[in-house]
Amino acid sequence: MSHDAAPNLDFAGTTPYEDYVQADVLTHLQHPLSDDPGEMVFLVTTQVMELWFTVIVHEWETAAGALREDNLPVALAALKRSTYELESLNASWKPLAHLTPAQFNAYRSALGEGSGFQSAMYRRMEFLLGEKSASMLVPHRGAPRVHAELEKALQEPSLYDEVLRLLARRGMAVPSAVLDRDLSEKYEPSAEIEKVWATVYGDADQDTDLVTLGEALTDVGELVWRWRNDHLVATRRAMGSKVGTGGSAGVAWLEKRARKNVFPELWSARSHV
Repeated sequence: MSHDAAPNLDFAGTTPYEDYVQADVLTHLQHPLSDDPGEMVFLVTTQVMELWFTVIVHEWETAAGALREDNLPVALAALKRSTYELESLNASWKPLAHLTPAQFNAYRSALGEGSGFQSAMYRRMEFLLGEKSASMLVPHRGAPRVHAELEKALQEPSLYDEVLRLLARRGMAVPSAVLDRDLSEKYEPSAEIEKVWATVYGDADQDTDLVTLGEALTDVGELVWRWRNDHLVATRRAMGSKVGTGGSAGVAWLEKRARKNVFPELWSARSHV
């Protein structure tokens, strides 16, 4: 075939690209409710965030399943991919990061009771990080499929639970209280787990697969922390300390979230190495 042959432009139905990507569906999902041109930016940016949540949940569920099977290469590959995706997710704040209060107020009423904390896919991300909360299922009672998916995620081991189980199988001193905990409850830091990570990181050989796993999780944790801080700063700029959309506490709630680390002992153990 000649290198300068023209591409096929004649298709019986939709193009193969459209069939695969469903671009026509994606580009017709925007229905602004105000006359403000900035609302389109807010709407598309939020939808892009939802797509990144979806792929990150996929990666972390892949990693959790691989850890369960002691398949560290597959788990590490999924965690690595998720760091690139988290960087892209975090960059999604750029179009919204410099909204003035007046610009945000121009279409804020269109949100009504809508708020980001109602995102089911973001909630699945948080559950996979060990931030479990049965009360966060309440907003989804009216959507049976979504509620069932969240209920399942609430009861399943988080990504960190699978890491700790793997550490136990490797002979590390993971207490039974941690291994047998109620998985539907929020993960709480443990002094014993801190010692486990201090042992891993104190190993003279820093090329072990457990150090590699710890660093992959630390990369994820750092990017989640940056996501929360970027969210906080963007919200501060757009609305100050007013009550958030949907009746949430707004900045006060985001400040509390931004102070917390995921995989907490991975951070605190460094003080003991």
